[in-house]
Amino acid sequence: MAGTWLRSFRNALPTVRLAHGDDEVRDWFAFVVVPRYEAWIAEADGVLAGLLVLEGEELEQLYLEPSWWGKGLGDRFVALAKQRRPAGLGLWTFQVNGPAQRFYERHGFVAVERTDGMRNEEQEPDVRYVWRPGE
Repeated sequence: MAGTWLRSFRNALPTVRLAHGDDEVRDWFAFVVVPRYEAWIAEADGVLAGLLVLEGEELEQLYLEPSWWGKGLGDRFVALAKQRRPAGLGLWTFQVNGPAQRFYERHGFVAVERTDGMRNEEQEPDVRYVWRPGE
């Protein structure tokens, strides 16, 4: 999972500083994400194509191998997240990530807050999105 996350992050957000090194990210997935959160993966031909991580009502992580971008896998993950959290979801994405913002807006998420990034580890301006059924 961590390898997919790292490749996707670096390809989608080349201007955003990673707050942690690769080994720390791998440890975070192994010792925090997998045992504590609801994590889903998509596998194709024995390779991890993408991951979805939910924590409570938060869509914490949705990352795809770059070769899987634009093939509908992200749509399927969002549908799964909505199915698993039918009362609604929230998420954060970076303001520089225009493709992610368009993706979430296409799926009914609405921007409700923008910050200067001082509350996230990357110190990167971000935007809060929420989805509520029926809105």
